[in-house]
Amino acid sequence: MIVRRIARPMLSSIFIFGGVNALRYAAAHKPAADPITQKLAAPLGLPEDTELLVRINGAAMVGGGALLATGRFPRLASTLLAASLVPTTATHQFWNETDPEAKQNQQIQFFKNVSVFGGLLLAAVDTEGKPGLTYRAKLAGDSVSRSASSVRRTARREAKLAALQAKNAVH
Repeated sequence: MIVRRIARPMLSSIFIFGGVNALRYAAAHKPAADPITQKLAAPLGLPEDTELLVRINGAAMVGGGALLATGRFPRLASTLLAASLVPTTATHQFWNETDPEAKQNQQIQFFKNVSVFGGLLLAAVDTEGKPGLTYRAKLAGDSVSRSASSVRRTARREAKLAALQAKNAVH
């Protein structure tokens, strides 16, 4: 569908731009990312090097953005991008801001990220009109169940026929 061919690159553009920015200027992102990485790195078993984590997140954004933009593994790419958006969104702690202008800027960035996250969730579940995995698994299960029932009926019928033939052979 033409909408997907247009919408996916549009949705991914912010991630490709932001990811390249994070890769090139990881040190500039360190002050905002430090409070988040300091809280989460050790419990999640991640390195405590904030700049490295910013670069890893940036690489995930570029990679996921490129996959989504080109329509390659779009559901996986959308899921990856949604995951990369979580730590980015967590850096926009508007509730800690005292300056009204800075607070408003952080609110805008926070809610923009929440909105984009919603778009990514939609893209992650978009099956392009094809049945999803849950439906296909149920269909396969139903097919196995029907086949098993057919085999049971056939086996019962064959057993009855064999019993009749054995009975007739004795007489």
